[in-house]
Amino acid sequence: VGIVSADLKSRNEVTVQNVASYRFRESVQITVEGFGLVTGDIAWGGKWFFLTSDTPMSLSLTNVASLTAYASAIKAELHRANIMGADGAEIDHIELFGPPVAPGANSRNFVLCPGGAYDRSPCGTGTSAKLACLAASSKLNADDDWVQESIVGSHFTGRYKFSADGAIIPSITGSAFV
Repeated sequence: VGIVSADLKSRNEVTVQNVASYRFRESVQITVEGFGLVTGDIAWGGKWFFLTSDTPMSLSLTNVASLTAYASAIKAELHRANIMGADGAEIDHIELFGPPVAPGANSRNFVLCPGGAYDRSPCGTGTSAKLACLAASSKLNADDDWVQESIVGSHFTGRYKFSADGAIIPSITGSAFV
């Protein structure tokens, strides 16, 4: 999808500069069978995402099966309603948001990936899509940090700069340990 650069900060921490990201559509409303009205944004962060905070259950590991069913139902309705990304691209990731658990985090997420698997990390492309939505809504300034917490409690710190064409260039910092 483009050039992604990485800067190794330490033995266990890296900052990745992702591809240009942007919000494609704002406040898209769909009616999801069994759940009702769901409103979300469609954004590109290296993959196509439908991002929503309309989540009827807490974002916790005890709810993974229910969250997966809910996100799968959203994805099915987007497909049924022929709601797509730019140029008819399939929206293949569903990102649910809720309040963070950890102090210092801005949000907690659950990301359903293609094939029905969920992302244990805060999802770099998903965090990029989230940053694009926050920037488009003037809810996060360029160069300000956004700490995204995953369903398992791991964290990515995102920030962005604007590109010449008005998209954002996100940078995501995270760490990993064996």
